[in-house]
Amino acid sequence: MSLPSYDELPLAARGGRSAWGLFGPDDQIGMLNTVTPEVTAAAAKLVSTGEVFPMDLPLDYFDPPLFGRTAAEITVKIGVGERGLDEVYNNFNPQSSSQWDSLAHVAYDQEAFFNGATLDEVVTGKRATIGYWAQHGLATRGVLLDLERSAAAEGRGYDPGSAYTFSVEDVERARVASGVDFREGDVIILRTGFTSWYAGLEPAERERISTRADLRACGLEHSEEMVRYLWNTHAAAFASDAPSLEVWPMEPGEEHFPFGMLHRFLLGQFGQGIGELWALDGLAERCVELNRYEFFLTSAPLNYVGGIGSTANALAIL
Repeated sequence: MSLPSYDELPLAARGGRSAWGLFGPDDQIGMLNTVTPEVTAAAAKLVSTGEVFPMDLPLDYFDPPLFGRTAAEITVKIGVGERGLDEVYNNFNPQSSSQWDSLAHVAYDQEAFFNGATLDEVVTGKRATIGYWAQHGLATRGVLLDLERSAAAEGRGYDPGSAYTFSVEDVERARVASGVDFREGDVIILRTGFTSWYAGLEPAERERISTRADLRACGLEHSEEMVRYLWNTHAAAFASDAPSLEVWPMEPGEEHFPFGMLHRFLLGQFGQGIGELWALDGLAERCVELNRYEFFLTSAPLNYVGGIGSTANALAIL
């Protein structure tokens, strides 16, 4: 189908524009619908070296987890005769490390989750939760935009642990540097350098920034211009090595509604998934060596219909 541009979408109830109903009134997966068998087959043809880059960080990489989330506690169980082992995960938050946000993670407004789902429909697993993505599967073209390298090449260094804001022009410069054009159904991945910056922190500083109030992180600007740009890529999803894809802190107050939170649009109005805290450094280095920034991307989200998020379970295959 021919997808509309942002300015061709109908107006949303309280500002901005809406893609509700684009794939029918009962749609639960949003722009993942654009990942058709034909899109997957074309993406598979990108594999040339066969190198595989897992994009999940260890579950305990963020210690303590950001946003006050719980750390998983893993108890190993020894079986009869000490010949078999299994384990139990306690306090497991699938969004404490490399993750996906489901379309149910953030609403556009009160009782206005993706495609008109209500809060009750979300919490009971009837609408928009991660299991619907899992049942479709994700295998498509991934493209890497290396914002950190692009900025450094222009002499624009920044602190990933600050509220440094990337503009549309910044993202577009990184796209041009990568030599890629966006295609319908892509997963567009933004490398900011946040996870490598985090690796250099002392334990006390990690503890300090683990709260929502004290965390600062680089990310995409809060503006309708950015919302328009992201929709017009017609990507299935976006992912980043930063904590929230958009600059943190967000601006959730009424005075900034609706563009103070990109999550409201990507998840709540457009049905475009968000991946966060992905492991991108090794992939980025190899992309530089090959001078190729597109690859076959696969991900298998947790198959739980009531889930709000999932571990990323993502691979880049070059």
